[in-house]
Amino acid sequence: MAESVPVEGTCEPRFERVRKAFVENFTSRNELGAAAAVTLDGKPVVDLWGGWADEAKTAPWTRDTIVNVFSTTKGLTAICAHRLVDQGRLDLDAPVAKYWPEFAQAGKQNLPVRYLLSHRAGLPAIRKPLPTQALFNWETMTSALAEQDPWWTPGTKHGYHALTYGWLVGEVIRRITGRTPGTYFREEIAQPLGLDCHIGLDPKHDARVTDILAAPAPAPGAPNPFLEMMKDPESVAAKTLSNPPDLIAPHTVNSRAWRGAEIPAANGHTTARALARVYGALSRGGEIDGVRILTPASIERCHTEQSCGPDAVLLLSTRFSLGFMMSQPDPGASLGPNPRIFGHPGAGGSLGSGDPDAKVGFGYTMNRMGAGVLIDPRAQALIKAVYESLG
Repeated sequence: MAESVPVEGTCEPRFERVRKAFVENFTSRNELGAAAAVTLDGKPVVDLWGGWADEAKTAPWTRDTIVNVFSTTKGLTAICAHRLVDQGRLDLDAPVAKYWPEFAQAGKQNLPVRYLLSHRAGLPAIRKPLPTQALFNWETMTSALAEQDPWWTPGTKHGYHALTYGWLVGEVIRRITGRTPGTYFREEIAQPLGLDCHIGLDPKHDARVTDILAAPAPAPGAPNPFLEMMKDPESVAAKTLSNPPDLIAPHTVNSRAWRGAEIPAANGHTTARALARVYGALSRGGEIDGVRILTPASIERCHTEQSCGPDAVLLLSTRFSLGFMMSQPDPGASLGPNPRIFGHPGAGGSLGSGDPDAKVGFGYTMNRMGAGVLIDPRAQALIKAVYESLG
């Protein structure tokens, strides 16, 4: 172990390969600060953290450091929707407009809820220009989506709803429960499980948050998927990333406004430990320590493929269930060897996933973003080590 890299936590001897891969992320894969956690049949077997919470390397990443996990948040929001199905309050085949009447505009009156979760709704972006800071105003974003006509005939193809997913699914949650999605998640899932996991972060936690550092620019001549997406400013891909104009700016995601807002597709703040615990519950039938989060029927939906193939937004192939990403057609974007693994990565590297076959819950968080689009090499190295440890 490199003595210059502070790594702490616990790791059962059987999973020593995971510790080794975690350290190698620092020495060989440009890691700055990170955490990794694994549960096996609900029991914590890996809980590691290390490196630095700041670019100057003056503040160590501690046990309780939390960080924004971008689209890893989508999986948490999906759990809320599936829980409402279990409670008999949400029908995935019902029109969205049943719960959100204003959504019926622009020919969307029959669009089913399942299309929101499977990225088939045709609403990954808003055409009309939105002002700076609009993403912090729930009513502005949901009203714009209710008015928006789909970019394609819903159900005919899929395209990653990178930010709009959260307002679309979140507004359905809000209309059904009378609670914001962040409140519903906290009261129904985070608090019962004891998760240090937040969609909408109270300022009292700010001292524990590590800033996100932008990914390094791709090497000259290397593929740059985001540049490709932005080539045509009026395209659905470009609008997904640039409307509102401050959507993905580095200063935005480290601001108090971003941390405090509820953006259920992208601004969850959490630990790797919390991700491993919640997915650990899902990987063993939906229950852990006497707390049931989902029924087995819901978990079956979590790993049943809904969308697979060319992605109309990301300009590559993607594969989704209802609210979760699955192992991708590209072997370099696998979540592991078993067919029923599901979860969600976040921009730059973070990942939460569950494996019902191995009963594994996995969580990885970091503060230095990588340049990949799907599964980051650092997370891949950790996943590989987990399954090698299982034998």
